[in-house]
Amino acid sequence: MNNASQRRHIDTVLSYGGYQAANKSYSPTHELIGRSWQRCLSEYGLDPSRPRPARIVTHQTLREHQDSVDEFLNVARAGVEQLYSQIASLGYVLLLSDHRGIMVQFLGDKHDDRLHKAGLYLGADWSEQYAGTSAVGTCIKEGQALTCHRVDHFDSSHISLTCTAAPIKDPSGQLLAVLDISSLHSSRTPESQNFALHLIQLHARLIEDAYFLRRYRHSLVFKCDQSRELVQVNGQLLFALDEQGVILAANTAGRALLTQYQPISKEAITLPDLLECRWRDILSITYESKDGVRAFRVAGTQQMLYGVLIEPRRKSSSQLDVSQVISSQEESVSALDRLCADDPAMRQTISLAKRLRHRDVSLLILGETGTGKEVLAKAIHGTSHRADSPFMAVNCAAIPESLIESELFGYAPGTFTGGRAKGAKGLIQEANGGTLFLDEIGDMPLHLQSRLLRVLAEGQVLPLGASQPVDIDIRVLAATHCNLTQLIADGQFREDLYYRLNGATLKLPTLKARADKQYLIKLLLERINPAVRLRADAMSALLAYSWPGNIRQLVNTLTFAEAVCETGEITVHHLPDECTQHRSRSAIIPLSSVGQVIHTNPEQSAVINSYCQLESAAVQQNDLLALLRHHRWNISAVAKQLGVSRPTVYRRMKKLEICLPKDV
Repeated sequence: MNNASQRRHIDTVLSYGGYQAANKSYSPTHELIGRSWQRCLSEYGLDPSRPRPARIVTHQTLREHQDSVDEFLNVARAGVEQLYSQIASLGYVLLLSDHRGIMVQFLGDKHDDRLHKAGLYLGADWSEQYAGTSAVGTCIKEGQALTCHRVDHFDSSHISLTCTAAPIKDPSGQLLAVLDISSLHSSRTPESQNFALHLIQLHARLIEDAYFLRRYRHSLVFKCDQSRELVQVNGQLLFALDEQGVILAANTAGRALLTQYQPISKEAITLPDLLECRWRDILSITYESKDGVRAFRVAGTQQMLYGVLIEPRRKSSSQLDVSQVISSQEESVSALDRLCADDPAMRQTISLAKRLRHRDVSLLILGETGTGKEVLAKAIHGTSHRADSPFMAVNCAAIPESLIESELFGYAPGTFTGGRAKGAKGLIQEANGGTLFLDEIGDMPLHLQSRLLRVLAEGQVLPLGASQPVDIDIRVLAATHCNLTQLIADGQFREDLYYRLNGATLKLPTLKARADKQYLIKLLLERINPAVRLRADAMSALLAYSWPGNIRQLVNTLTFAEAVCETGEITVHHLPDECTQHRSRSAIIPLSSVGQVIHTNPEQSAVINSYCQLESAAVQQNDLLALLRHHRWNISAVAKQLGVSRPTVYRRMKKLEICLPKDV
């Protein structure tokens, strides 16, 4: 740079207020540079008009600095060599400094005297106190990655350089080293270094994480990421754990998450608390998850993280034996376990259901229509001590109000004209010794709520027209999609009944919110037709859809797609209109009840049937029959609308026992 340019640079530094004017595109990086210039002038007493030569420490001093970070250098070597191989042809050199700004590693042309003179060399001191504003020195002071481009440097002898640096921190969050790439000459625009900044931040994180794993190689490490597909190879958050799940240390991304989490107490934070799960859910990832990955939700947020376990390299008698801990945890209950795969909310619900299944406390199951409330209730009953007794279900919204009282409470002989001569027990008596499931309890008429409350409080039921009550022993499971507290406020639901039913609350997430959608889709399709597979474009469309009808709508969608595909492979073109925005085809997809399951083993048949039997025959028949009637039994028109051939329509008609009217 000529003397005139150098003079202008010195004038700008000395009149710091002119820095913003000299950098019209002011940015956070420029703020870092500006603060550094202030420190150079006011704290260090440096003079930009008196440039300093590069300071290279002695060989003995260099060795002392290298020895202090010897373990780190062994870990970092592969990362810095990989980065250098990507930048060497672009004219950059690579430098690694310790936390004091002494270059402890250098990759570049060792015979280039210009590099040695500029301080881009092994043993050079780039601390801000000596060298002034620079990428390395300012990175050390600010703890942030930045580019110091040409005239950003305080010392005028450095204004031909462009340098980009990123911090590397130890597991406690203290600065460990600074990774830097520099060039003697570069484009005049700072924007030319944007890619260099991103590249060096990436490699700094990789080196930092490699050092973290080295330091905690004898501890259990939990690695997680927002992407299930990338977590195995590029998990961004790392947590080292002790035998109780207490977080011993975290990498930079992990510490950032911890700062957002405010534990109730000031005690050490455990990973189960952070992820709102059981310690067993974390320990069993490797053994119970098919792909070695499990989904978790961060406490108090909707943020989903997918995690894997890295077990200790060597075990001593005092170290964690994961398999032993798992075996001592909560027992596995297959009928409940198979209701979910890898969804945090469902796991929490199933865990609570397991703990309460043998208790006679009433349970309130909350969830939108179609999320599987009855299937969960059946699983709780089937795994309880009442499993050999009746399970009676009543949908309070489906039975006419005029009949629900007699259906529930029964009636004595002669109570109704046209009634049974011997009377009827009613569902409450039928459930004696077992479980009564009251679905859509929020739709129960108000006057019947009082009678139900009396039954629950007294353990007796009085049939209509009877004079003597009947003793009963039942457990009540109730379910609703309604906001019962709002109904109470509106005077439509009894508050005392609410507290009688709500011994504990089990919440079912919507299908849209579930992390195991892909597993459910594959399982349900296998049950509908094992010979049919989903192509990737269809799977992507199903995963992206919002599913307002929840799992029951998913069953209908898969049933429809299986019916219209002809090649044994469902593509996006076989899906109903609501599942894709680039397909114009009508489909009538009614909704009906289904539940939730996950695994593929013989003991699942009963649960899987509860999904599909309700949907398959009747739903397909009604769908196709409606289309045929709409097109006045014109098979060609129906085939065209469905996007299939006429023989396929005839085949489906035969399978569903639909016959053409005689007058057609």
